Amino acid sequence: MSRLSFAAVAPVWLASCLLCFAHDGEDHSQVTPEGVAGGMDDGWTSGDGSLRFEVLYTREHLPEQAQAVSESLHGGFGVDRREGHGETYFAAPGAGIIRLSADLGKAELIATDSEMRDANMHNATVWVGADGEAYVTYPGNAIGKVFTTTTDGALLHTLSSPGSGQAFDDETVSAYFAEDGGFVPTDTDYRDGTLYVTTGYSALDYVLTASVDHGEGVGIAWTPHAFGGRGDGAGQFGTGHGVTISADGSEVHISDRPNGEIDRFTPEGGYGSTLTLPEGAWPCDVDYEGEYAVVGCLFGLDREKGAPIYVLKNGKVVSTIWPKDEMGLEKFQHIHNAVIRDVGGVLYIIAQAWNPGDFVVLRQVM
Repeated sequence: MSRLSFAAVAPVWLASCLLCFAHDGEDHSQVTPEGVAGGMDDGWTSGDGSLRFEVLYTREHLPEQAQAVSESLHGGFGVDRREGHGETYFAAPGAGIIRLSADLGKAELIATDSEMRDANMHNATVWVGADGEAYVTYPGNAIGKVFTTTTDGALLHTLSSPGSGQAFDDETVSAYFAEDGGFVPTDTDYRDGTLYVTTGYSALDYVLTASVDHGEGVGIAWTPHAFGGRGDGAGQFGTGHGVTISADGSEVHISDRPNGEIDRFTPEGGYGSTLTLPEGAWPCDVDYEGEYAVVGCLFGLDREKGAPIYVLKNGKVVSTIWPKDEMGLEKFQHIHNAVIRDVGGVLYIIAQAWNPGDFVVLRQVM
């Protein structure tokens, strides 16, 4: 019997029973896109060599409030990579902040400020400040604000548009905000007291920087320094969509979506080099775990197949995953974000689709 015919006739009580295990965090068996536990014989796998992945959890793993708005997902994930942690954070517009447990077995809504809950948080990053505490920062792309919370969701700081009063070293940036140009943050990351903010959904398309101060709580203020900008030159972007600090912390990596590349900069914003992805790729962001990186793409070369997720090692693509074409995840026509986790020596990929939104956790086939 084919996968689809089985899903069509599977008893409702069986699907409900198996989903209970997916929610309680005790059973990490695979769940197919229809919500019925399966295995490798069902064919829900994709990837190359030892980096082949199977579907573990789908959107049914999320809290009910998040499931109800899952088609509106348009964001990304932040992973708490501190020793002894491993939780993953993201936000569902209309539901709030979701925290996945370190073993990925539990997904829960946590306290969320009403302004954040009702707006779209375009990505998330977990960072550790000079005070040794962990924080989570979310860019609200449609409302022009960057929010920083505790890991329990308490709002600590809101960073608004630089506005016309902020001076910048780059005249293009100064003129943009002096003329009331819109602030559209698409991603953030943190390094050594500096918050980096991409603005790829605006005509500005620079990386802005802000300083972080822990003198009295969390204080974040814009600095004059910015780099990048829209254009075809080295170190410029078609759309600077995502920002990620490199695995060793020495570089700032910008995912340039329509140009199919990851641009590498020094922490001061000096352009260094470019990693070019396979032809047709539109990378939304890059995430690092150990020797691996993962890149979720809005498009691939063959758009009939839906978008790919690339797994990289030493800057080379070592596995290509097709969630829609090979895993049957029909809503994964476009991938907006993906992160990679190593849990007990097994790799997991958490991914989010966009337009329509969707959610999945993939597990390495062992």
